[in-house]
Amino acid sequence: MPRLHIIHFEYVSMSKTRFLPVILLATGVVGAFVLNPSADQHREKIKVVVSERSPVEGLLGLGQLTSFVSKYHSVGLASYTTVGDKTASIGAFGVVYVVD
Repeated sequence: MPRLHIIHFEYVSMSKTRFLPVILLATGVVGAFVLNPSADQHREKIKVVVSERSPVEGLLGLGQLTSFVSKYHSVGLASYTTVGDKTASIGAFGVVYVVD
């Protein structure tokens, strides 16, 4: 009788590990949705990066102007901003990268 109990326990632990990749993938997708950077996070990062790249542009407020005219686009798991036809920044999982 104890042998059946051990077999049953092993069966339950195997079935739980079978779903582990699905659970991890679902957690990652939900995390990407929740941590998708907002328009304000993109604009703030653009301002900071432009002023760091060129102090003169920072003094002239070009980072502020660029962030003001940028358009925010969200694709659920990630987001990006554009200025005209160019991509200004890309963001995912709470991190924003400003494109050169």
